[in-house]
Amino acid sequence: MDRSLAVIGLLFAAAALAGPLPQQAPGRSLGVGSCASSLCHGSVQPWKESGVQQTEYVTWSRSDRHARAYDTLLTERSFDIARKLGLKQPAHEAPVCLDCHAHNVPKERRGAQFAISDGVGCEACHGPAERWIKGHVERGASRRSNVAHGLFPTRDVVARGRLCLSCHMGNTDKLVTHRIMAAGHPRLSFEMDTFTHLQAAHYGGGRGVDAVEGLSDGVRSWAVGQALSAESLLALLVDPVRGRDGFFPELVLFDCHACHHPMSQARNAGSRLGVAPGAVRLNDASLMMVRHIARRVDPKGAPTLGLAIQDLYASIAATGDTVGQAIRVREAVQALLPRLEGYRFSAEDVRAIVHGIIDDGLRGQYSDYQGAEQAALALQAVADFMARRGLLRAAAIREPMNRLMAAVAKDEAYRADEFTAALYELRTGMEKGAAK
Repeated sequence: MDRSLAVIGLLFAAAALAGPLPQQAPGRSLGVGSCASSLCHGSVQPWKESGVQQTEYVTWSRSDRHARAYDTLLTERSFDIARKLGLKQPAHEAPVCLDCHAHNVPKERRGAQFAISDGVGCEACHGPAERWIKGHVERGASRRSNVAHGLFPTRDVVARGRLCLSCHMGNTDKLVTHRIMAAGHPRLSFEMDTFTHLQAAHYGGGRGVDAVEGLSDGVRSWAVGQALSAESLLALLVDPVRGRDGFFPELVLFDCHACHHPMSQARNAGSRLGVAPGAVRLNDASLMMVRHIARRVDPKGAPTLGLAIQDLYASIAATGDTVGQAIRVREAVQALLPRLEGYRFSAEDVRAIVHGIIDDGLRGQYSDYQGAEQAALALQAVADFMARRGLLRAAAIREPMNRLMAAVAKDEAYRADEFTAALYELRTGMEKGAAK
């Protein structure tokens, strides 16, 4: 079978297994106005005897940046990006922009109250409401019945991760390409657990120990997010359409700073994971994290995954069978996902992951910014989980964690030696602050 046909078959099979995301789901989207009534989700105060807060619309409209995603397209910067890209429409009308800055469903699937200017509204995450809006308020309605009628299962950590990453990283349907970034779009950076905590919560139970199951488990949320990021990267890499940009591969899939740095700055790509000097590295930060996750969740399969990742690097450097190696790694990551969904991370697991990430840095594995950025976000997320579970005294790592995050605050000012020094301090602080 032709390699490209095999790849297309693999991508379609994965998409069918996951189910459609809200933008592709059948049914009409009715608009945020259909949820905004004070007797629905537009109350200014939580209802005392309700299974949900009923204030979800108010939280979204006042505090959620998704509500202002469309407004970003009306800025001078967005108009300039559209002009540089040669788009026929301004940014607030161009599908390539609306696909992530709004709930951009076809016009025939828009209800009377639907407004594209609402940005990333209710149905962009919860699915077109036509089929489930009536049933979800009826006596006896359950989450299972609502999902059966088209409500997107946002409590499912894998489904939620795929949805978030479809815009915050991109997929084979929509992608912030290297050309779009060259025109002025910011570099995308995402870590699911951190971004979940930064969001204004509009689900019951809050963010602590008593939160809705699947939203509170920070380590699992982080781990699933990393695995899905790796899977998305590999799917894009092997996609015969998205993986190319004319003569070149799609450069947004690679490490930005492997090329974007002064020639006077010596970079030794060969210092990390067997990548040959001079090779343009993949943006493989998620793959680096997945290796540590696999060692705890699937210790028997972890060596195979590690070897597959190294073979992928070697194939890129030597112009080998990169597509075949990427498929091999992706299959290993996909096999890990079902284990992650139900895995309960122990204190031993968490400590091993943290120390593994730190040890990588002390061995010089974060010479690149994007790897360091994901390592810092990972350490912050996992350390926060440990502190909330009583495994670590937060005060013991507050200062070194602040220095670690400061080291990755600006990508163009990143210095690997400063990051490594902060890692040394963090490891010492974690040893002192460990629960006895």
